[in-house]
This record gives sequence, C-alpha cells and structure tokens, in this order.
Amino acid sequence: MKNHTIFFAILSIALTIILFLPIITLLVTTPLSGYVSVFSDEDALLAIFLSILSATVTTILAYTFGIPFAYLIARYNFIGKRLIEEFLDIPIMLPHTVAGIAILTLLGPRALIGSSLSAIGILFVDTFWGIVIAQFFVSSPILIKSAIAAFRSIDEQIIKVARSLGASQFRVFIEIELPLASRGINTGAVLCWMRAISEFGAVIILAYYPMTAPVLIFYRFTTSGLRASKPIASVLLLICLGIFVALKHMSSE
Repeated sequence: MKNHTIFFAILSIALTIILFLPIITLLVTTPLSGYVSVFSDEDALLAIFLSILSATVTTILAYTFGIPFAYLIARYNFIGKRLIEEFLDIPIMLPHTVAGIAILTLLGPRALIGSSLSAIGILFVDTFWGIVIAQFFVSSPILIKSAIAAFRSIDEQIIKVARSLGASQFRVFIEIELPLASRGINTGAVLCWMRAISEFGAVIILAYYPMTAPVLIFYRFTTSGLRASKPIASVLLLICLGIFVALKHMSSE
C-alpha cells in the first residue's frame, strides 16, 4: 500500500471516529431504564411528538411553496435572480439565534407585521406556528436548493420535444419535469425534515413554549444535568434515525 493511501486511511478512520463515536457512545451508555423512563414521561413524549409534527408541517410547507419557487429560478431569467439565489444561503449560514431574533423582529407582537397578524388572532410567539416558522426559515432553503439543482439537471431536449408535440408548459411540468426531478426534490425534503426537527436556536428565541424535544433536552440538561437529559436525547436520536432511513428508502424508490 502506498504511503499516501495509508495516510488517507488514517485520516478516514479518525474522521469516522469523530463523526460516529459520539452517537454510538450516547446510545450505548444510556441504560435501558433510561429509555423506558422516557415513555412514561408525558412532557418528553409531548415534546418528541411536537418536534415530529412541526417538522412534518414545515416540510409540507417547504414543498408547497419551495417547488414553484425553485422551478422559476431554474427555468426563467429575470432581474435579481442571481441575487435571490445567493440569498438562499443566508438562512442556512446564519447563527440560529440570529435567525430567531430576525424572525421575532418581523413577527413579534410589537413588530409591524406581527402586531397586524396578532390583531386577527395569528400569533407566533410561544405557539405551534412560531415553531413552524422558525423551522421553515432555516430548513426550507435546503429543499429549494435541491429542487433547483434537480430541475437544472433535466435534459432540456426532452422538454423541447414534449412542447413540440403540443404539450402545454404546465403539462410538461407535471408529467415530465416533476417526475424526473422527484429524486433530487425528495432528497432535499428528507434533509429539510431532518434540519427542521433538530432546530433549537431559532425555536427557543421565538417559541420556548410549547417545548420541542431539542428545547426540552436543553431545559433538562441545564436544570437537572446530563442524567436527566440523556435518555430523551437517545430516544429522539433513535426515532430520527429510523424515520431518516425510512424516508431515504422511500425517496430512492
């Protein structure tokens, strides 16, 4: 074996240890009684359910609004397109507490838009929809960027042939482009869901209550220590891994 291959192998082993050992250690060092205790803890079960529900709603909204947006970016040229596409990276790169403060500045009860919405009963601070909007802000760009790449990867000759045969642009989109781009879009949707369920910083700023699982884990850790927070973290990790594997399997079919 050549020297550079040995060096690369050592680096790969080190990286594998750094990435996977903490996860394995968390799962292995959590006693069985800890796992069982979570399923008799109403607050923990509610927080986990709320995380799954809010992440699912967030992904559905990202899918609904993000795919038309991605299609326009991928297929049309217009003023400001390049700037808009580059701005998609900002919610991803922002510190998450900054994202939460930014959303609160816009949608808080004393903000211009937030106060107007509050007047008709639409509230974001310490509500389910506050959790969703925080998750949506940081995770939807992942799906959108995946969808843009998926649409751009389609051979334009296929589209031209379909249009030359009399198919409308909308029919081409529904029957040809969307199915061809579906694998990339679905991969983005899976990553969007995973990013949403793991969001902590923006959520805790905008909606500390009701508590999602990441917020509850933080609360238990700061008030009762590692022993109280680790079982919830382990159960959430297993649930996320199971759902992730299932979604990846379905998106690849």
